[in-house]
Amino acid sequence: METPAAAAPAGGFFPSFLLLGFATLVAALLGAAHRLGLFYQLMHKVDKASIRHGGENVAAVLRAHGVRFLFTLVGGHISPLLVACEKLGIRVVDTRHEVTAVFAADAVARLTGTVGVVAVTAGPGLTNTVTAVKNAQIAQSPVLLLGGAASTLLQNRGALQAIDQMSLFRPLCKFCASVQRVREIIPTLRAAMAAAQSGTPGPVFVELPIDVLYPYFMVQKEMVPAKPPKGLVGQGVSWYLENYLANLFAGAWEPQPEGPLPLDIPQASPQQVQRCVEILSRAKRPLVLLGSQALLPPTPSDKLRVAVETLGVPCFLGGMARGLLGRSHPLHIRQNRSAALKKADVVVLAGTVCDFRLSYGRVLSRSSKIIIVNRNRKEMLMNSDMFWKPQEAVQGDVGSFMVKLAQGLQGQTWASDWAEELRQADRQKEQTFREKASMPVAEHLNPVRVLQLVEETLPDNSILVVDGGDFVGTAAHLVQPRGPLRWLDPGAFGTLGVGAGFALGAKLCQPDAEIPVMALIGNDAGWTQISREQVPCLGSNVACGLAYTGYHKAAMGLGAQGLLLSRESEDQVVKVLHDAQQQCQDGHPVVVNILIGRTDFRDGSIAV
Repeated sequence: METPAAAAPAGGFFPSFLLLGFATLVAALLGAAHRLGLFYQLMHKVDKASIRHGGENVAAVLRAHGVRFLFTLVGGHISPLLVACEKLGIRVVDTRHEVTAVFAADAVARLTGTVGVVAVTAGPGLTNTVTAVKNAQIAQSPVLLLGGAASTLLQNRGALQAIDQMSLFRPLCKFCASVQRVREIIPTLRAAMAAAQSGTPGPVFVELPIDVLYPYFMVQKEMVPAKPPKGLVGQGVSWYLENYLANLFAGAWEPQPEGPLPLDIPQASPQQVQRCVEILSRAKRPLVLLGSQALLPPTPSDKLRVAVETLGVPCFLGGMARGLLGRSHPLHIRQNRSAALKKADVVVLAGTVCDFRLSYGRVLSRSSKIIIVNRNRKEMLMNSDMFWKPQEAVQGDVGSFMVKLAQGLQGQTWASDWAEELRQADRQKEQTFREKASMPVAEHLNPVRVLQLVEETLPDNSILVVDGGDFVGTAAHLVQPRGPLRWLDPGAFGTLGVGAGFALGAKLCQPDAEIPVMALIGNDAGWTQISREQVPCLGSNVACGLAYTGYHKAAMGLGAQGLLLSRESEDQVVKVLHDAQQQCQDGHPVVVNILIGRTDFRDGSIAV
């Protein structure tokens, strides 16, 4: 016989089930209220009479971070932030293609050590930036890309120029965020600016939908029907839209911190530095390869230069490190890098990567002790499992590491015959260049000779922006930047078309420099860098042949000065270059169309 106590659990099942159901319903309602912003709106009201807009918040953050220039191609999605930046004294620089705007921001980032900022409109405006953003990623340039977007309410509903922009930029950027409410603009941009500069620098992307940028009354006009709808469903939709709008602007103008967040920059540990000091102190034939990362903040270029001079080790300079030691420093070795690496017993790869530029590490000697320092661990160890092995791999800031290394080796000297051997090889290679410069070419001018004359006439305040293939590759051997941060090349991605944007950004940063208004075009009427290998290997010049186009005439049609150099003016090269410089000083942009022939200077140099 059952007792009443035994039957009690069965009788309590339904009340427990009802309690669980009620709790679930309450949780769902609370969750919905949170998603709709109802709780937030209880504490943060909406100023419906305000004419302020989200673009003002964008501009305030940029100003607080010391941003001086905003590059753009105008579009309705982003107009509020452009106007707000102008009002706060940030110079808005408009371009004629979005890719140029990003290249210009990239140049500002490299030359100033801050974040370069660009704003473009939604859809095709953003897709036009992809090449330049990828170039910035590989070159490790801190660039903030601000992208317009369709209204938050109309995402995935077929709005004008609406695409999945976040998926497009996540593989290209360190940080991607889409702002969904006006109050999120400031914290999101602060986080993006910090991410761009922390660790390994790189581009970041913030999507700004149109309804977080425009004033309340304009968004209300577009979002909420002018006449209240009839019927229960219509009223429900109207309530939802009104609440959506309120949540969009709730707390929008409440004061928030706008300034920079702390940066996370990795540093070498004292133990790592000491181990590297010990390795280098035992070297007989040490060598340093400095790459672009060495010029990143927080170490100023003059402090880095002192550290390199104090260290006293012969060095090769690449990327943004070109020009660090000036034009003719005894420690700067410029030619025969592969041969020097084979002979060195200790090699310091300071911001230099074992990618195609070092034959994936194959140019390093197996008997050499390799010290490598880089902010990015993956990049630092690239191909180390195949062609080379580091003796010491240091994940940290390159410039700071070099300063500490020099301090640890204070007073250390190395035999002078090693540096003299490298300098003698330099002199022999330069004699070869002079011989090639004197050789006649089949038509027009010898490019080696032209570039030697460019080197001789180059003013000390020039910034060299190099954009191209064969002519630029030749210039890298012959034309020397006069100081640090005076050489801008695309970087490892090898992008063509950076010239106009880089020159624009550089000119704004250093308005007294002799760019962007002087463009030297090595016009060889072809894609010579490609045809040099394609023709002998594959027997065809298909797609490589061009014409000796009158680029100087095109420049004149756009309002610039145009000059022509050809075989007929071979004895006038220096005069024409000086004339171009004078016109630059007078404020005129100049294009010098230099018709050049072909030489064997770079035979076998194609990189794939």
